[in-house]
Amino acid sequence: QVQLVESGGGLVQAGGSLRLSCAASGRTFSANAMGWFRQAPGKEREFVAGIRWSDGITYYADSVKGRFTISRDNAKNTVYLQMISLKPEDTAVYYCAADRSFPLGQGADYWGQGTQVTVSS
Repeated sequence: QVQLVESGGGLVQAGGSLRLSCAASGRTFSANAMGWFRQAPGKEREFVAGIRWSDGITYYADSVKGRFTISRDNAKNTVYLQMISLKPEDTAVYYCAADRSFPLGQGADYWGQGTQVTVSS
């Protein structure tokens, strides 16, 4: 099992920045891909960004390219999501996920509890 704990969500004005963190523990060697999804009220959960643990290859949803950056700290077993130029439409609960397979998909093996990001206009 892999346990994921997110932190860093909050309330920010449009145009502002936030950094989310996801700390992994447990059988972390079994997770080759980690990333972030989000779910806004009344909407389906959607992919945001992913990273391959072994070599740091990243990929993003078109809606966040150029504004969000995913990174990892191998020593801390932590993945980060740096978000800049935030928009009200980025408001959602953000979930960290991990899986053996790359790229990360909706069927990921492990999920965090989620952290709320609210962007005010």
